[in-house]
Amino acid sequence: MIWIIFLTLVGVLLALDLFVLNPNPHVIHAREAFKWTALYAAIALAFTGFVYFGYEHGWLGLGSAVGYDKPGGEAALEYLSGYLVELSLSMDNVFVIALIFTAFGIKPLYQHRVLFWGIIGAVVFRGVMILVGAALLERFEWVMLVFGAILLYSAYKMWTSGGHEIDPEENRIVRVVSKVIPVSREHADDHFFIRRDGVRMATPAFIALLVVEGTDIVFAFDSIPAIFAITRDPFLVFSSNIFAILGLRSLYFVLASMMDRFHLLKYALVIVLAFVGVKIMLVYFDVHIPAAVSLGVILLVLGAGIYLSLRQNPTSTEEIDAAAPTPEHAHID
Repeated sequence: MIWIIFLTLVGVLLALDLFVLNPNPHVIHAREAFKWTALYAAIALAFTGFVYFGYEHGWLGLGSAVGYDKPGGEAALEYLSGYLVELSLSMDNVFVIALIFTAFGIKPLYQHRVLFWGIIGAVVFRGVMILVGAALLERFEWVMLVFGAILLYSAYKMWTSGGHEIDPEENRIVRVVSKVIPVSREHADDHFFIRRDGVRMATPAFIALLVVEGTDIVFAFDSIPAIFAITRDPFLVFSSNIFAILGLRSLYFVLASMMDRFHLLKYALVIVLAFVGVKIMLVYFDVHIPAAVSLGVILLVLGAGIYLSLRQNPTSTEEIDAAAPTPEHAHID
């Protein structure tokens, strides 16, 4: 019952977003995006109270029904820690999405629709990954060491990465799709397919959607083990993950234009990834870091990364121009 209720809530939020509040394509400005970000954050934080009372009093079988009976306070801390970890790891995803839209020439007017369907795909795929991950951890304890190694390697990659570059002509997804269905270089507003001379063709918007989905899959291989380091309760893993994903679209429109101001946040995320990687490895050796300590470390590290980034001067114009996609890579048409 609790799974049905939660998935219904997610479906209602998505339906309200697309069909009631944003029925027509329009440019999402920072002020509007900030309101949406605040709304989704408020819903996610309010859900913390539901988790607390639900686990504390066994509402709808919470805790015992999923095999992870625990005090309400512990469940709330695990949910909130998982939400913050997933939301913080979305920051790098926001930057990559901005590059994807630039590379495929997706106008701001139509970016909301592409992100909406991208998030629906992310919800489904991450749900499958969480179920698989939970089943593996339940059956094979040593998988915790694998998850920890993945997180430590991800932290290393993030530390050493020099940035991202999206070239439509060299992207694997573009090459694979073009072998299955003809790909048009012609934009058709927010339509994913068009017909030309009786031939059904995919538009750059559809290809951008697939690349966004593919990117999320890559990021999911980092974020799913990260949240299992916080809690192994499938409901807490799924709910915190999904609320972070729901807020990603509006977060994109808030942060995409000023990611350069948070240039030190990358190193904070490295520390968070390394911390949760070590945390899940320690569980294998029956060493448990309390949920309150985990939440405190995550808040402290992320807060320090944001504070120090804002204190320092933003990246110079020359550095921003150098990091931006070049004109020949910026548009598929």
